[in-house]
Order: sequence, then structure tokens, then C-alpha cells
Amino acid sequence: MTEPFAETTTDQHPSDQGPADATDRTPGADDPHGWLEDVEGVDQLAWVRERNAHAEAQLRGDRFDRMRAEIREVLDSTDKIPAVVQRGEYLYNFWTDAEHERGLWRRTTWDSYRSDSPEWEVLIDVDALGAEEGVNWVWHGARVLRPSHRRALVALSRGGSDADVTREFDLVTKQFVPDGFTREESKGGLAWADESGDAVFVYTDFGPGAMTTSGYPRTVRRWERGTPVEDAPEVFAGEPTDMVIGAARDQTPGFERDLVFRHRAFYDAELYLRDDDGELTLLDLPRSAEPDLHREWLTVELREDWTPAGTDGPTYPGGALLGIRLTDFLAGNRDFEVLYRPTSSTALAGTTWTRHHLVLNVLEDVTNRLEVLTPPERGGRWRRRPLDPTGDSGGSTAVPELATIAVGAVDADTSDALWLTTTGFTTPTTLSRLDLDSDGTTTSVEALKSLPAFFDAEGMRVEQHFATSDDGTQVPYFQATGAGVDTSSLAPTLLAGYGGFEIPRVPAYSASVGRAWLARGGVYVVANIRGGGEYGPRWHQAALKENRHRAYEDFAAVARDLVARGVTDREHLGAQGGSNGGLLMGNMLTGYPDLFGAIVCQVPLLDMKRYSHLLAGASWMAEYGDPDKPEEWEFIKTFSPYHRVDPAAEYPPVLFTTSTRDDRVHPGHARKMAAKLLAAGKDVTSYENIEGGHGGAATNDQAAFMQALAFEFLWQRIGS
Repeated sequence: MTEPFAETTTDQHPSDQGPADATDRTPGADDPHGWLEDVEGVDQLAWVRERNAHAEAQLRGDRFDRMRAEIREVLDSTDKIPAVVQRGEYLYNFWTDAEHERGLWRRTTWDSYRSDSPEWEVLIDVDALGAEEGVNWVWHGARVLRPSHRRALVALSRGGSDADVTREFDLVTKQFVPDGFTREESKGGLAWADESGDAVFVYTDFGPGAMTTSGYPRTVRRWERGTPVEDAPEVFAGEPTDMVIGAARDQTPGFERDLVFRHRAFYDAELYLRDDDGELTLLDLPRSAEPDLHREWLTVELREDWTPAGTDGPTYPGGALLGIRLTDFLAGNRDFEVLYRPTSSTALAGTTWTRHHLVLNVLEDVTNRLEVLTPPERGGRWRRRPLDPTGDSGGSTAVPELATIAVGAVDADTSDALWLTTTGFTTPTTLSRLDLDSDGTTTSVEALKSLPAFFDAEGMRVEQHFATSDDGTQVPYFQATGAGVDTSSLAPTLLAGYGGFEIPRVPAYSASVGRAWLARGGVYVVANIRGGGEYGPRWHQAALKENRHRAYEDFAAVARDLVARGVTDREHLGAQGGSNGGLLMGNMLTGYPDLFGAIVCQVPLLDMKRYSHLLAGASWMAEYGDPDKPEEWEFIKTFSPYHRVDPAAEYPPVLFTTSTRDDRVHPGHARKMAAKLLAAGKDVTSYENIEGGHGGAATNDQAAFMQALAFEFLWQRIGS
């Protein structure tokens, strides 16, 4: 699940999370497993260690060790693509390998990066810092000051939790700044508030009443260097029931401005412009829309149909992208130009501004195409043309069929260059630089880096199919089949899905899946079910709240289609998902147990009566509903796996995994579900990693271990 202000991942202590009323955080007396919600209680951790020992006894063996080593080799490989961002003259990268499991923050130049062996200047060695300070630090990102690029605000998490600290770092001396800006551990963050670097916006836990019921900051302040943070004047305060409040500064030269964000809930937000006197101007837009500012332009991505107030129309459709000059909009003009209009088979996957152009990434039946839009001079119209991702490269950057294309600006302040990434289930990821001219034409595509082939894809097949859901909706899914697999022989098949928060699942190269599953003779399937973003807001909204069942019907339809097509059968079909996908797995387990031979349920939501009172759960009520309202609990309980468990029912074997340091989705969900099924005599395996936060692992070694556990469980239960 995504969170606002994701440039630096943010979080807070478990003790700071949930509603202000402590009684709300107490499980009911009728829940015999509620005691497992005490995250770090002595008895609770003893229970966790016992379950972990059981899992290791069941799953650790020669094949597990081989898969773990194969996955670890990939994660530690020095042949990985060093993903970079340009800040001033340097390219910055965060890197982990066998020698640096916590990672290095480092930088290089363009000339060096283009070479086969770039020379990196190390800025922060997270392993060394953790050893020096006695803290298991996990990197959470950095915000570099513009335009000087001489300072950075660095976020570090203890053990991988969302909660983190922020420290000011000097990019000239390569040292943390003595008496610099420092934020104590909490969910929240710091953002530069002026170009001199002498002020920041701070949104964090200032004490009682400072956090929302979702566990995120309720207020934001502007903090001047050399003054106590407690004296910093408040910029904005939201309501306790809001999701999160924050602020940032647009440091685009010539267009500097302060922005204040108020997220009432997912898909419900307000954006304010803040002037030099501290006065706020609310942008009069639908709260469900996503506005974006670039230089003189305002773009608005709609989630719902919208007719601007005080006008005679037109009505702009949900899923559309609109554009208008900001000065015209602030003057009352609502004559937007429609930059993108959705169709029944297309959705806007993303937008990227360069210095002079706006690039649209459009999904058409879950495959990408790119368009370049160039804004007009006064009185003109936007110019539109397809973006050629190959240029005159002679095919060296050709995009494979059923692959994913992604673009991002290299430096939207100064150039029309794009990072171009292509990836597919069996096609190693490549990174190129694509340059546009003033007309939006591709002038060059420079191949920069590519992953090696971590597994032999010769003979592997990738296909797209459509299943028919219960209400007749056609649900797409991708199928990757290992080399030499005869699908008429009922191959071990792993079906993955998510189906929430308007997040699409698209093809991507996973060496772990390739090595541990496909290369061993398995079939890997990704279902594009409703609730996700594969067809834009309408696809997502079709499975919200009382319509949640549609996501589960879609996933079940894909499972049945795999059997009907002769790919596999129930005994050889497994399912896997995490977070909201873990809730999906819980509903497959309790609602469709006859379809699967095994289920892997990772960092899941499962107790939907309690979810809004645990950690960040209150922020997801726009997705699932409010279980404290009797009329909404009536439909929520139909997809609450914890309440759907029937001791008399037959369930497939299930593996639950979670993390003690997950302060986003409470580990109590997985613990309690495992305990309830165990009490009913079901086949349950569970493992809880101590570190890792919501990602489930804090180091490559932990990630390899957790992935190998899941694959070994599946091979044992559904392997031929």
C-alpha cells in the first residue's frame, strides 16, 4: 500500500499508531487470540519463535538452501543495474551487495556512469553507520537541496519500520551537519522550505494530539535554522480524523512556491498554495483528483466525472487528464484542455514532465504505449505525437512483446531527456537514456545498463489471456511458462495478484521467480483483477467497499480458467499475495478453498473488524469501509478472513509471513489467523521476520531467506 510523500519512506512507532482512544486498540474479550496483538510481549515473541522453529523444521533442506543461495546471488550481484537520479552534476545511487548488506549511498558523474565500471564516491556507508551507532539502520531515502545541491535531508529507519529519523547531510564535506536539522523517530518527514537551505517544513510527532487516527502527522510547521523545533510556527493543522498533513517547496527556478497537502483519506485530498505571508489558497478541484504543477502549468488527473462549479459544462470524464495555465485557473478560468481521455480498453498509467514536454504512459489492455504532448504558446493547443522508444538505435532498444515500458525525467528543470526502462517476465531489464528535441521527436536512444540473464529463458513462453468473471467482466492475466513445460501435464502453477489501491500489476523481470520457479518447471501467472489500476479509476472503483467481492471473483475466475485451459489442476495450483494481496489470499483461503492446493499469505490484512484500529489501518477505510459502522460491517464481514474461518471446513495448506517491525500492517493479523486455524487443526505454517517493516526483510540475506521459504513451501505442496 502506498503512502503520501513517498520520496522518503516515512513511519512511526507502533505505540504512536491507531486511534487516540486506547480502548479502541484493545481486542475484544471474545477474541481468544487477541493477545497476539501485543507486538513485542515476552509471551507473544515466544509464540513467534516457536512457530518460526516449526516453519524452519518443515521447510529448510537442500532445495531450500539452493534456492536461497540462488536468490541471494541475484540480490548481491554487482551486475545489477545501479538505478540513479540526477541532482546537479552528479548521479546518485543507493546500492546493496554481499559486502554492504545495509547499503551505500553514493554518486558518480555521467561520463563515469556510461563506462563499464563506474567510479563511485561513497557518501554514507549505512553498515558502518549502524555499527558505529549500534542501530540496525535501514536506508529510507534523501532529499537534495536545489539549486545548490550542497545539502541533503537523509531518512533512516530502525529495522525497516515506516517510522524513521531525518538528519541533515553536507554533500561537500560528506558528513552529517553538526547541529543541523534533525527529526526524531516518528512517521513523518522533513522537506526543504527555501533555496538557501536555512528552513525546512517538518511534519512529525510533536506530542499529544499531533498525530491523526491513522498514525500520521496532523500538523506541519516551518522550521528556521538555529531555532528550537518546538517554536517553529504552524503552517497548517488538519483534523484528527485526517490521514496525513505535509508540505513541500517547488524549487523549479523561476517558479518557486510552497505547497501544503491535506490528505483526508486515500483518494480524498486538498492542495494549497502558500504565499510569502503564509496565506493559503485552496485549489478548487475535486478532492478525489490528482493535481500536478510544472512551471506555469496545472494538470489534473480525474478519478470521477467532474463538471466545474459555476460553469455550463462540459463534464470531464473520470480517468481523464486535464491541462490549464495555473494563472488562468487561479483567475477563475475552467476551460481545461483534455490531454487524455480514457476508453474501455485504456488507462493512464503515468505522466512525466521534461523541460518542454509532457510524456503520457498509457496502458492498453495492460500493455504500454507512450505519447509526447507539448504545451502551446498563448492561444494555441497542445501538440501530440507518439513517442518512439527506439529512435535510430537499429533495434538495440527494441521493446519486447508483452513487456513493460517506464519513463522518468532525467532533470525536468534543464533538459528533455528521459530515463527509459523496459522489462518483461523473461526479458532482463534494460535502462536507456532517450532524448527529445523541441518538437518532441526522439533524437537519440542511448543504451546505458542492462541486467544479465540470471536464468535461461530459452524456450520460455509469455502469453496474455482473459478470464470471464461471475458478472461477465473480462479479466486479463499474464502467463509465463517455464521451458519444456508441457501444460497438458498439469504443471505446478503459481497465481499472484493484488487488486487494490489502483495499483496495476504489469510484466517485470524477476530473477527470483525465474530461478526458483520458472527454471524449475513451474508456470507463473499474474492476474489483473479489479481493485487495481490496469484500466484506471473505473477498474479500481468497481471493487471498493461493498463491491470488494468482485476482486475475489475475478481472481477465482482466473484460477478456474487456468484449470479449464488445461494448464494445471487444483492440486498443482498455488496462490500468493502480500499486504492488500494478503487480504486477497485470506479470502481465497476461506472463500474458495476448493480452487487451490496451497496459499502463501504475506504481511496481510485479515481481521477486518480490527484493521482500522491497528497501526495505519484507519487510513484505508476509503478502500474497505468503516467496520465500526454497523451498516458497513455487514459487507466488510463478508471479506474478513479472520471471521470467515469455519473449523469444519477443508482448507488448503497455508503459509503466513510477516515482520515484527511492520508498523503499517500489524503483524497481529497473520499471528491471529495462524493461531485460529491451528486451533481448528488446519495445515498452517507461519514465519515472522524480526526486521524488515512492511517489506518483510531489511537485508538481502533476509529477503533471500523469506523468498526461499515461500518457494519451498509451494514446491512441497503443489510441486509435481
